[in-house]
Amino acid sequence: MINFIGTYDCKADAKGRIMLPVALKNQMSPVLNKGFVIKRSVFQPCLELYPMDEWNLLMQKMNKKNRFKKKNNDFIRRFSAGVKVVEIDGTGRLLIPKNLISVAGISKEVVLSSAINIVEIWDKDSYEKVLEETAEDFAALAEEVMGEDGDDENDVS
Repeated sequence: MINFIGTYDCKADAKGRIMLPVALKNQMSPVLNKGFVIKRSVFQPCLELYPMDEWNLLMQKMNKKNRFKKKNNDFIRRFSAGVKVVEIDGTGRLLIPKNLISVAGISKEVVLSSAINIVEIWDKDSYEKVLEETAEDFAALAEEVMGEDGDDENDVS
């Protein structure tokens, strides 16, 4: 499993190509030759870039879903809508398919944000807006997601 680190500002050219920052490209070097899958995010107006091994693990999990349940079929169809296999070219550029550029509202300024084992691809304005909207609630969210009952030895309540 790969863990990406960092947030990077980039520019997309008129064809939707993004030059990956050297620091991110170096982190991707162990998986560059296997390719990537790019898809729309489920929860946010951004794209997600999966290394092929990570994508295959996710597909194994999804393949265990009972396809004779309509909600599972509907989910799989929607989840995989617009999914494309992409590569990083020899010069370190990623070509974002045109249909996905419009889905994420990507213009010229782009943010590549690591999200553990994937990279989120954002229009810069959308990324900053989401960070701003969630800033106030982040402490409560962190406690809910990462805090576990019984962890606080100094709790006197």
